[in-house]
Amino acid sequence: MSDSSDDRGPDPSQAQAPLIEHLIELRSRLMRAVIAILAIFAVLYAFSNDIYTFVADPLMALLPEGSQMIATEVASPFLAPFKLTLVVAVFIAVPFVLHQAWAFIAPGLYEHEKHLAIPLLASSVLLFYGGAAFAYYVVFPLLFDFFVHTGPQNVAVMTDINQYLNFVLKLFFAFGVAFEIPIATFLLIWTGATSVESLARKRPYVILGCFVVGMLMTPPDVISQSLLAVPMWLLYEVGIIAGRLLRRRRADADETDTAD
Repeated sequence: MSDSSDDRGPDPSQAQAPLIEHLIELRSRLMRAVIAILAIFAVLYAFSNDIYTFVADPLMALLPEGSQMIATEVASPFLAPFKLTLVVAVFIAVPFVLHQAWAFIAPGLYEHEKHLAIPLLASSVLLFYGGAAFAYYVVFPLLFDFFVHTGPQNVAVMTDINQYLNFVLKLFFAFGVAFEIPIATFLLIWTGATSVESLARKRPYVILGCFVVGMLMTPPDVISQSLLAVPMWLLYEVGIIAGRLLRRRRADADETDTAD
């Protein structure tokens, strides 16, 4: 007579143990990321007004001397710098947050996937920072100069600090995400979801889509739409070039394997 324990199959508690361990590790990684963001925020909070002044400089530099922003809500003088400082803390903590995400998923990846994932993560962070910097140093001066000098002469520009913050954060996010296009294009080619030739054939539709996205994510003027759409298209071309390099590298690797 066989042992009855052999007929019961695997212990459900043993099957649940790895899942519980993964959830505990995920919670630990999330807590570390949140603590890092709060720690950076605590350090930066003393400089919250200076940070807001820095972000407002592209507009203030174009206003007549003596001009200033206004606060139309009672709590805006406190909440606007507070919100901006928190966003900056998250912005600075992105590399650490991605490192925690990488540490969580890395054990489940193959070696060749690990070698590719690290450069992709680093590139995505740098591209997002590059998009935000492009918005601040290139887009904002051109955009605000257009807005300030196209209004009626008898209208004084007095921007609400909370409305201005929402406006610039939207543009920071839009340009940061737009600069991730090469990574998205490369991943589509790498995973086999599409090919370089297919992406090249769809170039006219992509260009049209870039201008539609620029229209939806920026103020309703041709300058800001073009400043977002044109870089998106150029970054799409960079992704196609990277895909061609990947295909050439795979072909060389296949030839080497065949020769061996």
